[in-house]
Amino acid sequence: MSTHPQPAGASHYGNGALIRLARLGLSLSQQLWPGLAVRLAQRLFGTPLPPRWLRRPRAWPAHWLIEHWPFERAGLTLYRDDSAASAAPAVLLVHGWGGHAGQMLPLAAALAERGLQPLLLEMPAHGRSAGSTSNLPQFARAVEYVVARLQERGLSLHAVVAHSLGANAAAHALARGLPVQRLVMLAPPASPHAYTQLFARMFGLSERTRGAMQRRIEASEGILMPQFEPPAVGPRIRVPTLVVHDRGDRINRFADGEAYGQAIAGATLHATEGLGHMKILKDPAVLARVADFADAELRLR
Repeated sequence: MSTHPQPAGASHYGNGALIRLARLGLSLSQQLWPGLAVRLAQRLFGTPLPPRWLRRPRAWPAHWLIEHWPFERAGLTLYRDDSAASAAPAVLLVHGWGGHAGQMLPLAAALAERGLQPLLLEMPAHGRSAGSTSNLPQFARAVEYVVARLQERGLSLHAVVAHSLGANAAAHALARGLPVQRLVMLAPPASPHAYTQLFARMFGLSERTRGAMQRRIEASEGILMPQFEPPAVGPRIRVPTLVVHDRGDRINRFADGEAYGQAIAGATLHATEGLGHMKILKDPAVLARVADFADAELRLR
């Protein structure tokens, strides 16, 4: 994978007091108690930052119905636009790591204007959902679980639109046969392994500590990190796919989006300029592009 002049994702953690304290604690524990350092690193790696308890959930428009579902040892939150026609094709929108469902509202509005039914999923330990930690494998299981629950209710999904780590999880779910007709990936990360390396650099972890942390995560989740990367999931995704990525994204590199565009047969890569990692979720041109892609097949019927 290509290099980047400044490590992609470095701005995710920042340099606040809590982060500086975590760096100090991990540095000391590596020297005094290596086993504890690995456990602390795993806990921090799985904690969305800033922590959910530092944010007050935003007020939602009255026409949105909010459901809380238990999931594993945490919970999920599903937001459904009650003003949308119940028979309209449904689209599941998934936020990224450290994000929340509210970030997907502009996309939901754009899809609703096209006659689609948006459903917003909030992952464990994010927004209104219960839990204090999560990870990519749990994100992927959550997508599969929610789609299965919706099918049980008689609702079939037309498409999934997902941002950042949510896109990584959605791609893995589709590679495992998730029953949807279209996939939109917004600013996806390509390598969980590379992200553990970034995490280790940001918090001063040795390669020994980082490797032990990765093995603990893989053992507890029952899956290896390379199984989420484009070469593993791309060839098994057989639905029309749109990848949208900004060339100046400082969280996930543009090369990550290119990797998915190349690995998924027939995928379209839409490059943007000057939007970074988050503005891509509310830019009018991107919203229109995603809406066009989501309802393209429906307009042909």
